[in-house]
Amino acid sequence: MFEQSYLKNGLNAKAQELPLFSTAAPSLTPSDAKIANYIAEHLSEIMSMTVSDLARAIQVSEITLSRFCKKLELPGLQALKIALSQEQHRSAPFLDSDISLSDSAEEITHKLFANIQEGLRNTLSLLDFAAVDEAARMISAASRLLLFGYGNSATVCQDLATRFVRLSKSCEMNSDPHQQMTLASICGPGTVVIGVSYSGASVNLNEVLAEAKRSGAGIILITSHKNSPASRIADVTLIGLGPEVKHNSESSVSRLIHMAIGDVLYTRVSFMHNHEFERSMTRMRAAVSTLKS
Repeated sequence: MFEQSYLKNGLNAKAQELPLFSTAAPSLTPSDAKIANYIAEHLSEIMSMTVSDLARAIQVSEITLSRFCKKLELPGLQALKIALSQEQHRSAPFLDSDISLSDSAEEITHKLFANIQEGLRNTLSLLDFAAVDEAARMISAASRLLLFGYGNSATVCQDLATRFVRLSKSCEMNSDPHQQMTLASICGPGTVVIGVSYSGASVNLNEVLAEAKRSGAGIILITSHKNSPASRIADVTLIGLGPEVKHNSESSVSRLIHMAIGDVLYTRVSFMHNHEFERSMTRMRAAVSTLKS
């Protein structure tokens, strides 16, 4: 029997460590979680298994196994093996990511920084660069940006708003659900809403994003779960995944990863409007200089 220490959506600890499975967690059925858990516990063995072998070992049908692969946007078992092999190569941890109460400041720093590095590597393997370009085009063409998120995600939105206003964009960040809904209901075409959500499962945010879409706005989502309810609303979804750490908020590393995605978007858009960007930065620096002693 394989380990039964389940975390979210039926996935056990080892399955949660694999971005391929953890990003799909919100959409997994119990049968899917059973498959993911077995694979995570027997990674080396499944590389030599056929579809029939694996289905028999997990005690599911071959059709169920095939559907599981397609849910991960993979055509079949061979593609799944390749994806898992790539993830193992990219994400092999070089430090124990769990922070203990007895750790020194130096040990905590090394572990946190290692988790950030691992999250960046994971994100590099997951990020859809065509989606990044599409999001940049949407932002570039927008006359107004609205940025919505809660908690740690709100800090990502604030960082994005601070950056994009430098491109002479009308930017408004808001973390109040009632005000978000008001803004969403009147945004209209020409507006792009950027939603940030670690899980993509916030009921309030999803209702706001759906309302904004009904009003004609384009929707960009930054999240850690590509098959989340919010991703089904968004026009473009960008995935950033940081490892979970004990004694720390699960989204604390992902917050920095999501900010890094924001940096990529900001840089991509600024390059699309290089001359306007340079003029804006010159005016901004001149204005800010008057506040310095």
